Amino acid sequence: MRLFLLTALTMCAFAANSILNRLAIDSGASDPAGFAIVRVLAGAVVLAALVSFRGGQLPLRNRRRIAGAGSLSLYLIGFSIAYLTLDAGLGALILFAVVQITMFAVTSVTGSAPSARQIAGAGIALAGLAWVLWPSGEIQVNPVGAALMIAAGVGWAIYSLVGRSEPDALAGTAANFVVALPITGLALLLVGGEWNMTATGYVLAALSGGVTSGMGYALWYRVLPQLAPTTAAVVQLSVPIIAIVGGVALLGETASLRLILGAALVLGGIALAVLRLSRR
Repeated sequence: MRLFLLTALTMCAFAANSILNRLAIDSGASDPAGFAIVRVLAGAVVLAALVSFRGGQLPLRNRRRIAGAGSLSLYLIGFSIAYLTLDAGLGALILFAVVQITMFAVTSVTGSAPSARQIAGAGIALAGLAWVLWPSGEIQVNPVGAALMIAAGVGWAIYSLVGRSEPDALAGTAANFVVALPITGLALLLVGGEWNMTATGYVLAALSGGVTSGMGYALWYRVLPQLAPTTAAVVQLSVPIIAIVGGVALLGETASLRLILGAALVLGGIALAVLRLSRR
């Protein structure tokens, strides 16, 4: 039960990231690149301060930073730039589909192949997510944006997989943010265009970075060693649904029948993939 609650809290933190991002960018309070840079900066500052307060040190020169900070940078850069040209729903669908495929493929190669039930559950959940997020009207997919979102999905999958062996979740996450900051900042400044941030945008980005990203990612690294890789992959399909439900509750958005049925498919697929059925 404790693991379930911590995992659910982590998914809610990820979904809150999406809500804060939408609040900032859709309202014009921030541009995507500026939001991402401030988000990483806030996460690095808050996490480093927590590690220092705890009396620890940041493992910046550890070889784990190559995979950890590198994959985090790939995710942040690809995600932020891709949304300049992609529909939000289609982008999320590409991202989470790639995360599933990558994590399932890696676990299969390393000898922990998913069972038929887990594959079926992931397929049902992904189908429900596609039903909810599929854009209405004519679909125009920017190939560059799609490629960047695929790269972001691969980056997040790697970030999740390497987190399973991180000995100190808080210090490791803090070091990843600190190392990723200059890489992400430079890349986004080069391609992000004009800096357009208001005071509200800075506050929302700081909340996203310091709380829902920084603390959320540290909590993710905390629970990952206790989750099977396939379980870690499938439960993340709940994030867009939680974000949409949060938008209904907090932003006054409409809960359609399509959303309700799609959410039921996602949750049912996750349950099929994750829960262990006892034999009679």
